[in-house]
Amino acid sequence: MYGLGIKHMSVVDSYLKKHSEALVKDVGIEAACELTGKSKATLGRYYSSHDEHADRFMPIDAVAALEEAASYPHVTAALAELKGNSLSHDNRRRNSADKGGVNSDVIALSQRFAMLMGEYNQSIEDGIITMNEAKRLLRETVALQQVLVDMKLHLEEESV
Repeated sequence: MYGLGIKHMSVVDSYLKKHSEALVKDVGIEAACELTGKSKATLGRYYSSHDEHADRFMPIDAVAALEEAASYPHVTAALAELKGNSLSHDNRRRNSADKGGVNSDVIALSQRFAMLMGEYNQSIEDGIITMNEAKRLLRETVALQQVLVDMKLHLEEESV
């Protein structure tokens, strides 16, 4: 078969194509076309399992546009999983209600850090951090991390 120019998809390629399809279906084909500027046929080729489309993948700018509109970052999560990582999915929409910029981020950062330290102080009082306390600390740490991500995005916006 090698001489015929037929390329069979690897397991990784197939996995990415399935998640690309899930992303398009999450957003809806019509909306996906509008968001990416691609036709239905072009989007279909990105997740087609046919050999003639085995080497076609959705461009990263199209993935970003669709994941902004989607309920879940399907392709990004798939890429993370392939590398043995996982994502912490936050249902709130980044920067949608918060237009305060860096000053608001600094205030939110200090508040979240204070909450983390308060939670830590309570957890360590008896000298032992229980499983439930560790989970609460983890939640506060993830919330703090999200504030830092928001702050980074605001700083990048202001530096342009």
